[in-house]
Amino acid sequence: MKKIPRISETEWEIMKVIWDQAPCSASHIIAALNRSGAEWHPKTVKAFLNRLVTKKALGYEMDGRAYLYHPLVRQSECAEAASESFLERVFGGSLKPMLAHFVERKRLSREEIRELKKLLDNHD
Repeated sequence: MKKIPRISETEWEIMKVIWDQAPCSASHIIAALNRSGAEWHPKTVKAFLNRLVTKKALGYEMDGRAYLYHPLVRQSECAEAASESFLERVFGGSLKPMLAHFVERKRLSREEIRELKKLLDNHD
């Protein structure tokens, strides 16, 4: 099993653009991030891109003088690794206290409750 890199919150924002639009250049990524409402400095984005390449989350190919970035890991793999890490760090790896925590703090619709019950029934 390959090791899935740990991706920070800021790196997730960059990876989401690449997962959705790969292959893409740094200038394309910067433009997409800036359309989301935040102001991203090009040097900051390029530093994060280099970090993601070092972590082996991204690969790249040269296209003239530009680098075209593409993901080396799937979004679902990273989400699973982040979920497992969160569960272990915050709830000691136990699912029951995590579910109780969120169910007690978030208002669920009847439909959401039905869906959760169905998931649990099908898990048996």
